[in-house]
Amino acid sequence: MADKKHIYLMPGLAASPRIFEYIEIDPLKTELHYLEWIPPAHEKEPVEQYAQKYVELIQHSDPILIGVSFGGILVQEISRMIKVEKVIIISSIKGKQEMPKRLRFLKSLRVYKLFPVRRLSKIDDFTRFSYHPHLKKKGELYNKYLGVRNEKYLNWSLRAVLHWENKSSVSDLIHIHGTRDEIFPIKYIENCIPVEGGTHAMILIKAKKINQIINRLLQNDY
Repeated sequence: MADKKHIYLMPGLAASPRIFEYIEIDPLKTELHYLEWIPPAHEKEPVEQYAQKYVELIQHSDPILIGVSFGGILVQEISRMIKVEKVIIISSIKGKQEMPKRLRFLKSLRVYKLFPVRRLSKIDDFTRFSYHPHLKKKGELYNKYLGVRNEKYLNWSLRAVLHWENKSSVSDLIHIHGTRDEIFPIKYIENCIPVEGGTHAMILIKAKKINQIINRLLQNDY
């Protein structure tokens, strides 16, 4: 159908498009396109420059961009470079003013450099050698949804999130956020559609509610 809306979905930090496996948007009216993380040029490449890599991957005019967590930051930057119909961010932030104080503190002390990204990149070993049922299950979930294990990317992404400022707002932006988000607490978030009980992983856990919101948004009910 020529009049279908084209929706591009960007997963969260290091995640694969599998995190969208429970997202169901009217297939008669939309076509979904899944974006994946691309290696950065260098460790200090700013998100604003990094976003340029995705312009040629978006092959439809006036698309709708949906991004989760760090993916929400990225789609905001992409929307500055191309004409879009709408930007929807989930479990994300719209600028440094929505970043919790503890993350700003990490940035100021530069302690994010101490984050054990090598351990995260070797999550397969954790899953294989963990015998505690709860830890093994958690490791299997990480293993399923983790899309990037490259240390260069992981180091870059942590720095990029903390240094992103977004000094000017993006038009036609809708923010969906969980009331129990532990990474970006909702008390710091302005102008959002709240999802009661939603955590930072609500794209998986609260998919049914998110589906309802997105489908209503596309029908201009919000």
